[in-house]
Amino acid sequence: MKIRDISRMAWEQVKRRKVVTGLCMTGISIGCAAIIVALSVGQSAQVYVTEQVNANFKMDEIMVSPGGGIPSAGGQSAGGNGSSVSGGGDENPDQGKLTDQKLEIIRGLNHVKAASPFQEVGYFQMVTVDNKISDVKIVVTDLQKLTAYDHKFKQGGANDQIGTIVLNHGATLGLIDQETRQKLFEQMSSGTYNPELYEQYDKLSTVPTELYRKQVQIQAQDYSSTSQTIKLSSPLQVGGILASPKGMDDQRASFDQTMYMSPETAQQLAKELTFDNSTTSVVNLPPEGTYNSLTVKVDDVANIKPVEQMLQKLSLNAQDNLYQQEMLKEQFDMIKMAALGIGVFILIIASISIIVAMTMSTHQRRRQIGIMKVLGANMGQIRNMFITEAALLGLLGGMLGVAFSYLIVMALNKLVGSAGDGMNFFIPTTNLPIGISFAIMTGVLSGIYPAISASRTDALTAIKRD
Repeated sequence: MKIRDISRMAWEQVKRRKVVTGLCMTGISIGCAAIIVALSVGQSAQVYVTEQVNANFKMDEIMVSPGGGIPSAGGQSAGGNGSSVSGGGDENPDQGKLTDQKLEIIRGLNHVKAASPFQEVGYFQMVTVDNKISDVKIVVTDLQKLTAYDHKFKQGGANDQIGTIVLNHGATLGLIDQETRQKLFEQMSSGTYNPELYEQYDKLSTVPTELYRKQVQIQAQDYSSTSQTIKLSSPLQVGGILASPKGMDDQRASFDQTMYMSPETAQQLAKELTFDNSTTSVVNLPPEGTYNSLTVKVDDVANIKPVEQMLQKLSLNAQDNLYQQEMLKEQFDMIKMAALGIGVFILIIASISIIVAMTMSTHQRRRQIGIMKVLGANMGQIRNMFITEAALLGLLGGMLGVAFSYLIVMALNKLVGSAGDGMNFFIPTTNLPIGISFAIMTGVLSGIYPAISASRTDALTAIKRD
């Protein structure tokens, strides 16, 4: 018999024995669906958690800080290529500094999308024209580069003009007048717990204020003198408001109140907020042309390590958040293995039903097997027919399992969606052949024993008994 004949006969048996076929397919489909759904849920959860971690830890970013030179064998400080960068045997004290020149070099490196300083210079009080006040963190950066770091403008945009600033959404929340602010703080620090007072404070901390195109000032106080002099900066124009990151509510946003300004605006602010009895400003800035830190945006997480190696050759320190991703990968690999084990266990149970069903089929079809042998069919052909029949059961069960898995995932998405914003479950196309392969393999392995049993049937005995 040819392969086509064996396949046709196996298919006829599958169609004829509808009850047995249905029971076997159901068992296999449940196991197949369990494997596909379990793997898909694990991968969906991994994608969701990775997105959340990326939003908070920025996996594709490298934090760069000044580093020391690499000492050479002769006591000189050597660059990353081993060449001396200082002459006369003296170490170059500026080698590890983060300068404008190095910033331009970094921006030209392969796989670097953006490189910009994000220097935190301290926390200050921001005062509006109508005397509302809040505490903000001032970050000095290139305002034109904000969008390259996944920031999106809700209003306005970046402007290089000195005296123009950008606020994040959190900085527009919770601005209250000085008298109310002082009264609230005094009551909260009195030592008596008042839940209504804290509830009122929480509500006030999320009240929005329209600040786009408005003017604000930075207020600083000299705590080193008994007079505690207060100084106000010149008015700063709010040129843009950043949108909150996806999934962040106003309550969380109120804890991150940030004001972004250009280095030129920061230099002006530092001069204005220098007190008469002090030679230094309350705005702590590094020397002009140097930086305390840079944030480097890389085009792909896979290129983080190569870029870090190039940064280290510039005698700079580089730090990433890839350890978070590695921890997540280990945890989700364990979840996937456990899910795969559950699906395989269900398929093993399904395989038992196939073995029983096909063994019974062998007993019922002894006359057919005997006639086939009399007509010239050998043991191998009979075995192949039964194994092909089992494989068809596995294939049909796998296809039914794929349909079940999509229905289950749709139900999970509706369930999660009804509970609010959450992760979206999906089935990667790579999971489908895995599930179907397991189903076919289960069918084939389950059909081996019945096939061997059928091939050993004595032809004459089988015909005489029936």
